[in-house]
Amino acid sequence: MNDRDAVADAQRRFDEAELHDDREVLDELIDADFLSIGPKGFVLDKTQWIARHDHFRYHELDVSEMDVQTYPAAAIVRSVQRNHADSSGHDVRIATRISQTWVERAGAWRIAGIQFSPLADA
Repeated sequence: MNDRDAVADAQRRFDEAELHDDREVLDELIDADFLSIGPKGFVLDKTQWIARHDHFRYHELDVSEMDVQTYPAAAIVRSVQRNHADSSGHDVRIATRISQTWVERAGAWRIAGIQFSPLADA
Protein backbone atom coordinates (compact mmCIF):
# COMPACT_ATOMS: atom_id res chain seq x y z
CA MET A 1 0.00 0.00 0.00
CA ASN A 2 1.42 3.42 -0.91
CA ASP A 3 1.56 6.27 1.62
CA ARG A 4 -1.46 8.08 0.17
CA ASP A 5 -3.64 4.98 0.49
CA ALA A 6 -2.27 4.21 3.97
CA VAL A 7 -3.09 7.74 5.19
CA ALA A 8 -6.56 7.63 3.60
CA ASP A 9 -7.17 4.30 5.35
CA ALA A 10 -5.96 5.69 8.70
CA GLN A 11 -8.22 8.72 8.19
CA ARG A 12 -11.24 6.49 7.59
CA ARG A 13 -10.39 4.47 10.72
CA PHE A 14 -10.12 7.70 12.71
CA ASP A 15 -13.48 8.96 11.41
CA GLU A 16 -15.16 5.64 12.24
CA ALA A 17 -13.61 5.65 15.72
CA GLU A 18 -14.91 9.18 16.25
CA LEU A 19 -18.41 8.22 15.09
CA HIS A 20 -18.57 5.11 17.29
CA ASP A 21 -16.68 6.45 20.34
CA ASP A 22 -13.93 3.84 19.95
CA ARG A 23 -11.40 5.27 22.38
CA GLU A 24 -8.96 2.39 21.96
CA VAL A 25 -8.60 3.11 18.24
CA LEU A 26 -8.46 6.87 18.90
CA ASP A 27 -5.63 6.33 21.40
CA GLU A 28 -3.78 4.22 18.82
CA LEU A 29 -4.19 6.73 15.97
CA ILE A 30 -3.71 10.03 17.81
CA ASP A 31 -0.10 11.15 18.22
CA ALA A 32 1.19 12.15 21.67
CA ASP A 33 1.91 15.67 20.32
CA PHE A 34 -1.63 16.06 18.93
CA LEU A 35 -3.42 19.41 19.11
CA SER A 36 -6.84 20.26 17.70
CA ILE A 37 -7.93 23.83 17.00
CA GLY A 38 -11.71 24.02 17.07
CA PRO A 39 -14.00 26.14 14.88
CA LYS A 40 -14.11 28.85 17.57
CA GLY A 41 -10.39 28.79 18.37
CA PHE A 42 -10.29 26.48 21.40
CA VAL A 43 -7.41 23.99 21.63
CA LEU A 44 -7.55 20.35 22.79
CA ASP A 45 -4.63 17.98 23.35
CA LYS A 46 -4.83 14.20 22.90
CA THR A 47 -6.19 13.48 26.38
CA GLN A 48 -8.79 16.25 26.13
CA TRP A 49 -9.81 15.18 22.61
CA ILE A 50 -10.51 11.60 23.66
CA ALA A 51 -12.17 12.68 26.94
CA ARG A 52 -14.59 14.96 25.09
CA HIS A 53 -16.49 11.79 24.18
CA ASP A 54 -17.71 11.78 27.80
CA HIS A 55 -20.14 14.56 26.82
CA PHE A 56 -20.06 14.56 23.00
CA ARG A 57 -21.72 11.86 20.85
CA TYR A 58 -22.00 11.78 17.09
CA HIS A 59 -25.30 10.78 15.49
CA GLU A 60 -23.93 11.36 11.97
CA LEU A 61 -20.48 12.14 10.62
CA ASP A 62 -20.36 12.81 6.88
CA VAL A 63 -16.94 13.39 5.32
CA SER A 64 -16.63 14.54 1.71
CA GLU A 65 -14.17 16.22 -0.66
CA MET A 66 -11.27 14.34 0.95
CA ASP A 67 -7.88 15.22 -0.51
CA VAL A 68 -4.68 13.53 0.71
CA GLN A 69 -1.25 15.03 0.05
CA THR A 70 1.79 13.07 1.23
CA TYR A 71 5.33 14.20 2.02
CA PRO A 72 8.27 12.33 3.54
CA ALA A 73 6.90 11.04 6.89
CA ALA A 74 3.98 13.51 6.84
CA ALA A 75 0.63 14.02 5.16
CA ILE A 76 -2.13 16.61 5.05
CA VAL A 77 -5.76 15.55 4.67
CA ARG A 78 -8.26 18.23 3.72
CA SER A 79 -12.00 17.55 3.71
CA VAL A 80 -15.46 18.86 4.44
CA GLN A 81 -17.22 17.46 7.49
CA ARG A 82 -20.90 17.78 8.25
CA ASN A 83 -22.00 16.27 11.51
CA HIS A 84 -24.97 15.91 13.80
CA ALA A 85 -24.08 15.35 17.43
CA ASP A 86 -25.17 15.73 21.02
CA SER A 87 -22.93 17.90 23.20
CA SER A 88 -23.84 17.91 26.89
CA GLY A 89 -27.51 17.41 26.01
CA HIS A 90 -27.57 20.03 23.24
CA ASP A 91 -28.34 19.14 19.63
CA VAL A 92 -25.40 20.28 17.47
CA ARG A 93 -25.11 20.43 13.69
CA ILE A 94 -21.80 21.64 12.32
CA ALA A 95 -20.41 22.03 8.81
CA THR A 96 -16.67 22.65 8.63
CA ARG A 97 -13.70 22.46 6.35
CA ILE A 98 -10.95 20.49 8.07
CA SER A 99 -7.20 20.27 7.65
CA GLN A 100 -5.64 17.25 9.37
CA THR A 101 -1.91 16.68 9.74
CA TRP A 102 -0.62 13.11 9.89
CA VAL A 103 2.91 11.99 10.78
CA GLU A 104 4.58 8.64 10.26
CA ARG A 105 6.20 7.30 13.42
CA ALA A 106 7.77 3.85 13.66
CA GLY A 107 6.02 2.77 10.46
CA ALA A 108 2.53 3.83 11.58
CA TRP A 109 0.50 6.88 10.59
CA ARG A 110 -0.75 9.03 13.48
CA ILE A 111 -2.83 12.18 13.46
CA ALA A 112 -0.89 15.10 14.95
CA GLY A 113 -3.24 18.01 14.36
CA ILE A 114 -6.68 19.13 13.26
CA GLN A 115 -7.79 22.64 12.27
CA PHE A 116 -11.53 23.30 11.87
CA SER A 117 -12.90 26.24 9.85
CA PRO A 118 -16.66 26.86 9.60
CA LEU A 119 -18.07 26.67 6.08
CA ALA A 120 -19.21 30.03 4.76
CA ASP A 121 -22.50 28.61 3.44
CA ALA A 122 -23.38 26.70 6.63
